[in-house]
Order: sequence, then C-alpha cells, then structure tokens
Amino acid sequence: MRYDCAIVGGGPAGLNAALVLGRARREVLLLDDAKPRNRVTRASHGFVTRDGVQPAEFRRLAHEELARYPSVSAAREKVTRVTRTEAGFTLDTSAGSSYEARRILLATGLREAFPDIAGFRDFYGSSLFNCPYCDGWELRDKRLVLVSESAGAFHTAKLLHNWSKDLIVCTNWQTNLSAEQQILLHRKGIIVYTKPIAAFEGKDGQLEGIRFKDGTTIPREGGFVTPQFAQKSTFGEQLGCDLNAYGAIITDAFGRTNVKGVYAAGDSTVVSPSQLVIAAAEGSRAAMGVNADLTEEEFEAE
Repeated sequence: MRYDCAIVGGGPAGLNAALVLGRARREVLLLDDAKPRNRVTRASHGFVTRDGVQPAEFRRLAHEELARYPSVSAAREKVTRVTRTEAGFTLDTSAGSSYEARRILLATGLREAFPDIAGFRDFYGSSLFNCPYCDGWELRDKRLVLVSESAGAFHTAKLLHNWSKDLIVCTNWQTNLSAEQQILLHRKGIIVYTKPIAAFEGKDGQLEGIRFKDGTTIPREGGFVTPQFAQKSTFGEQLGCDLNAYGAIITDAFGRTNVKGVYAAGDSTVVSPSQLVIAAAEGSRAAMGVNADLTEEEFEAE
C-alpha cells in the first residue's frame, strides 16, 4: 500500500496533522517511537480545554480520536531511513518494516541539551523547567532562579520577572550578559551570579537551593534552565531541506520545505517558543498544505 502521507513523529504536531488529513479522507500513516521530549513533564499548559493535561493523557486522547478515521493508521516504530523514489518516499523502520508514501511530513521535534550541572535531572519537570509560558504560573511569587548560558538570558529574565520578583540569574561562568544588562536587571532587584554552579539541591523533586563551586548556597524554590536545541532527527537535512541559523527546518506558511514532497511542522520548524498549542497548530497548517498539493496534483492528472 502507498500512503498519501507518512508522518514521522507522534507529538502534538504529528497528531494534529494526522487528524486534519484523516478528516480530508487521506490515507495517512503516523510513525512514532513513543519517546516524546516532554515525557518528564507532569502537565502541559497553555492549550485551551487542555490546560494542565498530562502529556501521556493528551496522546491517549489524540489516538482515541484518530481511531475514528479509517484512513489513519499508526505504527509504534522508529523510522531509521527515508529514501526518495520516483513515486514519493520509502520509509524503513527499526522493526524491519518498509512503507511507501507520496508525501512525507517531518514532525520529529527537537532534542534538548542542558548545562551539565549535578542534580538537574532530579528536579527537571517538577520544580525546574525550560518554558516560562508553560510553567511560570505554577511557580508564581516563589524564589526563582534562571540558569542560562545563552544569549537570550536577558530577555528570559525580564519575562520571568512577571511571575516572580524574587529572581536571581546564574550564567554559570558564561559572559552572556553585558555590563549594561546586568545593571538594568539589578535595578529591578534581579541579582546576576556569574560564578560556576556545582549542583542543584533539594529532595523529592523539590528544589531547595543552588550550590556554587565556591561552596556558597542560595535558597531557591524553583526555576528555569535554558537548553540548547537541535533537531532530533537528521532526515530533513539528509533530504536536502534548508535550515535556519538555529537548526530549524525552513518552511512556508503551510509547512512546505524547499524539497518537493517534504513538509515539516511543530518543534522541527519552531525552535522557540516550544508549546503544545503552537506545535498542534503547525501540524494543522502543514496538513492543509499536504492536502492542497495532493489535490492540485490529482486534478492536473485527470
């Protein structure tokens, strides 16, 4: 069987794309290895009617809805290779399966790389997060820390000041804040610490403090750590898709890449902000692009 579209990645972008294409009566195959980036997150926020939903519950509900559409199939398999053919694409999986599709939609998302600080994984998803729009409300008015080695530290610090006025910024020995920026933050009561961090401390997932390598400790109740993002999959690059300076796949308004027949959506195309609702919307628009192009192709062939 040759599918109209194979979707690689079963996050919110891939799931919503499958829904829209299923409703357009397209033969769709959703391939996903069930290892989402947000699996450590206890709740996802900012999506109306689903605010606070657990990621696993969101995926369960999505697959339940997709099952209503007979033209949508799903396989829990990891795609290992994508090959261009005269008829479209061949997708090989780690399970030994091989699938054919006229179009391919990449929704594999991003991979996070966090600063190598002891204790981080003990608190990530519980009291340490990376997106203030996703989790800032839950940490409102608490003693917060922003750990950021990136150039966006100043902007993120200003955002976090909306949720808590008791905020410190740690650059972990990086020089990513200018003297002028540090002065502006200090005027708002935000102290900047440039010295290296030894560890996050606390228990049972609750952050209690930041310990620096000089032995000093500052009490904190929660915070945000800025990751570096990279594409989780190299399929886009292998197929010849253009990437921007941040490593995201460049698309038009309907998910089309520069490579004919290849579309992308979700975190693969939007490095920041990375939110459930944005990824789902990207998946919907890309699905419309796929369906529109297939429709044009079919009309021209008749």
